[in-house]
Amino acid sequence: MMVAGLADELIDFRILAGAGAPVHEFKAGDVIFKQGDAAHELFVVQSGEVEIRLGNRLLETLPEYSIFGEMALIDASPRSATSVAKTDVKLIAVSEKQFLFLISNTPHFALNVMRIMARRLRATTQSL
Repeated sequence: MMVAGLADELIDFRILAGAGAPVHEFKAGDVIFKQGDAAHELFVVQSGEVEIRLGNRLLETLPEYSIFGEMALIDASPRSATSVAKTDVKLIAVSEKQFLFLISNTPHFALNVMRIMARRLRATTQSL
């Protein structure tokens, strides 16, 4: 069942990555956003890898077609972690308005975002 969920995530987020939105490029080691920053968008990794960090601790390394930064859009809170380009990366920014449109009009997209958040919460809980 988990394999099907991961396959669903790839399909949805590949669509976002190819939707013609502006591409933001970062070099390896660049900070994309810092913990505590205001959030106005989530990101889809179009190419490369991104690290999610809390202080000096690596929480997760995200491959192509992953999303990150979605949590701050859901609860309108500052960024809960720092994201750093592990390699040179190309990111697609999805604005809060676009995100809310996708959530309200595409239940499958909303379910995939919830699956990702649940997986990340479980991983964090297990590491405590």
